Amino acid sequence: MSDPALTPSQVEQFITSGFVRLDGAFPAALADEGRAILWRDTGCDPNDPATWTRPVVRLGGYADPPFVRAANTPLLHAAFDQLVGPGRWAKLGGLGTFPVRFPSSEPPGDDGWHVDMSFGLPEDDPNDFLSWRANITSRNRALLLLFLFSDVGEDDAPTRIRAGSHVHIARRLAPAEERGLTLRELAASELSETEGCDEVLATGPAGTVYLCHPFLVHAAQPHRGKTPRFMAQPPLHPAEPLSLERPDGAYSPVEIAIRRALERRAE
Repeated sequence: MSDPALTPSQVEQFITSGFVRLDGAFPAALADEGRAILWRDTGCDPNDPATWTRPVVRLGGYADPPFVRAANTPLLHAAFDQLVGPGRWAKLGGLGTFPVRFPSSEPPGDDGWHVDMSFGLPEDDPNDFLSWRANITSRNRALLLLFLFSDVGEDDAPTRIRAGSHVHIARRLAPAEERGLTLRELAASELSETEGCDEVLATGPAGTVYLCHPFLVHAAQPHRGKTPRFMAQPPLHPAEPLSLERPDGAYSPVEIAIRRALERRAE
């Protein structure tokens, strides 16, 4: 295993709060390179706010060299080892979709509280995103990652996080076992059980990464600042399924968090 990227207290924060912020996870110079590519693809002029006509522009998957290097720094790999387990996660081949958020008085239309889904069943409609699922062993998703490619302050549409919400979601998912619940089923109650969670904003300088439990409830918000926000939110895929019953007891922090939520012996 590589040298630790996270302190014991940061690992415990991940287990209890569902996320941890890793500063300097990738170089700011890589953020600059990546942002130049993204600006080009928005069709907007970085020096002319008059061209920023939409509250959000979604850009397709990115696997250009700056993004691949940003996703695979030694510090991030060490953190993945600590939170998911050595050999239990798959290397990122890129950073996927970027929702670029611009200052705007127009509602973005995508700022509801949710959990990211990770799989579908054969009978589910693959074109209906509300039919995608999550299950208690977080099939196909080991972590949710938030990569900041621009400096993000409180007014710059930082992702909103409900700290500790992953505990409530684990308890909701447990009775559904491996079949899991669809986003439509999870959202039917508007995730009301997580409304009392403390709200944290995913702010920080470019190069910051938030490593989040796959069950963490989060949401976008309108941009009230002056500088567009560039962020990627890829999943870290598992190299092997998560397990809540390991004969050797070698549970990862992702698994420990779920086991604690279900009041099983966690360590």
